[in-house]
Amino acid sequence: MTKHKIYTMSVTSVYPHYVTKAEKKGRTKTEVDEIICWLTGYSQEELEAQLEKQTDFETFFAEAPRLNPSRTLIKGVVCGVRVEDIEEQTMQEIRYLDKLIDELAKGKAMEKILRK
Repeated sequence: MTKHKIYTMSVTSVYPHYVTKAEKKGRTKTEVDEIICWLTGYSQEELEAQLEKQTDFETFFAEAPRLNPSRTLIKGVVCGVRVEDIEEQTMQEIRYLDKLIDELAKGKAMEKILRK
């Protein structure tokens, strides 16, 4: 089975789109970074290093220091697919991130986005 194209894309190539989506709705790059760090366990410095290295999505999630156990509380639809029903682990992690960025852009409070 061939890998999905997103797995080999660098996080760096998509990251500006996350930031732009958030900023268009009055949110900030700092909030985008906070979400990514919350989800993956990367520190701000580690996140910046991954972006600088042009790490692909598959490696980014495989090397994540500590995937947040609360991420399983993320529910909903992204690209017409329920994130909680995705069986492929890497794709589910990518879609979790997409869903969190969507929630940020829709104005949801950070406390709720981070499942506190």
